[in-house]
Amino acid sequence: MKGRLLLAVPLLLLAAFAGVALWRLSSPPDTVIRSRLEGQTLPQFSLPAALPDRPTVTSAEFADGQPKLLNVFASWCVPCIAEAPVLLELKRRGVRIEAIAIRDRPEDIAAFLDRHGDPFLGIGSDLDSKVQMTLGSSGVPESFVVDGRGTIRYQHVGPIMPQDMATVLAEMEKAK
Repeated sequence: MKGRLLLAVPLLLLAAFAGVALWRLSSPPDTVIRSRLEGQTLPQFSLPAALPDRPTVTSAEFADGQPKLLNVFASWCVPCIAEAPVLLELKRRGVRIEAIAIRDRPEDIAAFLDRHGDPFLGIGSDLDSKVQMTLGSSGVPESFVVDGRGTIRYQHVGPIMPQDMATVLAEMEKAK
């Protein structure tokens, strides 16, 4: 009898492990890493221009009284391609959009903009992702609604898709 009980212990442990694994797989934790800067002033930064014939973006530009969307993107980012037409629509609706290109080359950024459209007022080049990390951004694309005083009011993680436009426009309106 004692021998059978000893044989059952590994089976019970395996069943318990499988149960816990199935439970976690069926309800995974939130994997989105949010910036802790919502409600705080945009960190100070000044980036070189991503393209020689275009303006750059600096933190000072976000304290001009007008809310803006700060989009963190890269030409090598596939979700950024999906987001591009939505950003063009947001621009068409009057949203002022600044951008930070992450770990990117000028010729690749120019090709991306030629292919997918250019909704940006200025584009800064963040070759080593220092500004991206300072913002608390964990990837691309990611966008921040910044009010006219330079305070981050909303963070959108991932591509802004058509179903997200109403939320982004509402957050822009609140940032006025």
